[in-house]
Amino acid sequence: MSAEPEIVDDKEQSRYEVHLDGETVAIADYVKQPGTVSFTHTETFEGHKGQGLAGRMIDRALRDAQAEELAVIPFCSFVSDYIAQHDEFRELVPEDRRNEFGLS
Repeated sequence: MSAEPEIVDDKEQSRYEVHLDGETVAIADYVKQPGTVSFTHTETFEGHKGQGLAGRMIDRALRDAQAEELAVIPFCSFVSDYIAQHDEFRELVPEDRRNEFGLS
């Protein structure tokens, strides 16, 4: 990687993106509703996998949800796995839904 990746929240497309050298290399789609954000799909594009980009993007997205006091519904398995590995985000998932995502 030559440049530092930039993580942006593209609110018009309802997704987080990682930009690297002017190229979108990873995305995380979400749906916002009053009080909640549901993550539906995360993808890192070919040639950029295994560099930790999606993890950095999801970390930013979860911190944003925390700052906005939004409950997180991690329909995307990458996001639920990330939360399972980073206990500081578990409280974002409503307690009555954690079982559904293997987070109890």
